[in-house]
Amino acid sequence: MRGTKRQPFSILFFDRTNILRGGLQAVVLALAAIAHAEIIDRIAVSVGNSVITASDLDREIRVTAFLDSKPPDLTAASKRATAERLIEQKLIRREIELSRYPVPDAATVEPAFEEARTHFKSDEDFRRALAEYGITGQDVKDQLLWQLTLLRFIEVRFRPGVQATDQDIRDYFEKVVKPAAEAAHPGEPVTMDDYRDKIEEVLTGQRADRELDSWLKETRKRTEIVFHEELFQ
Repeated sequence: MRGTKRQPFSILFFDRTNILRGGLQAVVLALAAIAHAEIIDRIAVSVGNSVITASDLDREIRVTAFLDSKPPDLTAASKRATAERLIEQKLIRREIELSRYPVPDAATVEPAFEEARTHFKSDEDFRRALAEYGITGQDVKDQLLWQLTLLRFIEVRFRPGVQATDQDIRDYFEKVVKPAAEAAHPGEPVTMDDYRDKIEEVLTGQRADRELDSWLKETRKRTEIVFHEELFQ
């Protein structure tokens, strides 16, 4: 059409060379990003067919410190102790999955999460504290959910097999409870019946914990666990 300016040919058609170059650049950038991610988030511990990464260790330390109102301890000793906890967590999670043990719903942590927020004057202070620790609210919820999951696992897996006898309760009362109660309330009568239920709860809880420790010890023997020592220096 007269008076119409034609578009340059190079604009109307794609340049295959540029596309190929652009594609190659995208691939290079993607590979570089992957390599960078591998450097940042390296494997700290291999637990069977699963892994604990450096970021897993860092997050666990920071969230635990946040809930305990303490500064994060990122020393090598702290990372080692944290790795041990996460190894146990991996083993327990695998058992829960394989044996289909019941787990609490994610919504059950909301009351505990709200309780954690009440320790701050405002939501802004809460968010600021999360940022200072380098964590998110979801990180805190995940930690609280794990704590509930662990308690549920112990309750279902180990507590039914342990019990405290009358003699056990009597011994604990005489050796532990009675002296403490008499010291706290001099001159007041102290009877075992007043403390029976609490003593039984304590004793069964202690024995369930020992059963858990024994189970973890045996399970670790059957699991290949490899520490990548360069991350614990």
